[in-house]
Amino acid sequence: MRLSPEEREQVFAAVADERRSIADLIDGLDADQLATPSLCAGWDVKTVAAHLVSDFVDGFWGFLASGVRHGSVNRGIDALARRRAQAAASEIARTLREQADHRLSPPVTGPLSGLTDVLVHGADMRLPLGLPHHPDPRHVARALDFLTSRTQFGFFPHRRLRGIQLHDEDTGRTWGEGEVVAGPGSAVLLAVCGRTVELERLVGAGVPVLRSRLLS
Repeated sequence: MRLSPEEREQVFAAVADERRSIADLIDGLDADQLATPSLCAGWDVKTVAAHLVSDFVDGFWGFLASGVRHGSVNRGIDALARRRAQAAASEIARTLREQADHRLSPPVTGPLSGLTDVLVHGADMRLPLGLPHHPDPRHVARALDFLTSRTQFGFFPHRRLRGIQLHDEDTGRTWGEGEVVAGPGSAVLLAVCGRTVELERLVGAGVPVLRSRLLS
C-alpha cells in the first residue's frame, strides 16, 4: 500500500524502536528463557530474534534464494533463521541494536511488512515468557492496514479474513465487512497472523469463524 514520505519515515522509526526493544529483551534473558518455545511454531525465542536479524542481513532476495534451495520460501526462511541462531545471543542483540535503523522495504509489500514482522515476533517472544507486550496502538493499526490490504503477502492467505470485519478497540478503527471480530488491537493482530493465544480477548460473531479457520 502507498505511504506518503512522512508516513514512511514514521514506519521506519517505529521498526527501529521495536528492534532496539527486542535487543534489550534478548540481552536480559538467560539460556532457559532463550530456549523457550515461542508462539512462532518450531522456533524458540532465540531463533525468532535471529530471524529478525536475517530480515536485513539476508533480506528479501536472500529469502527467495534460500527458498529455491529448500523447496519453498517458508523452509528457506526457516533455514536462514536457524543458521543465524547459531550466533551468541549477545551478538544477535548487538546486531539488532546496531542495525536498528536499517530500512527494510521489500518489493510489493513495502516497509509495513517489516513493521508487522517486528510487532508480531515481539509478541511471539514475550508472551510465552510471561512478559508484558504493549505495542503502540498506532503502530498496530498501521500493521492491520497492511494485513487487510492487497499488498499483504507471505503472512497468511487472504481468504482467512473473508466475510470478517475487524475492529480495533484501542483506536476505533475497522477493516473489512462481515461478522465482527473486536478487541484490543494487539490481540486482533495476533489472531489475524495465526496466533490463538489471545483469542479469548476477542468478542463478536466472527470469533468462532476465525478460530475455526486458524485451527483447520
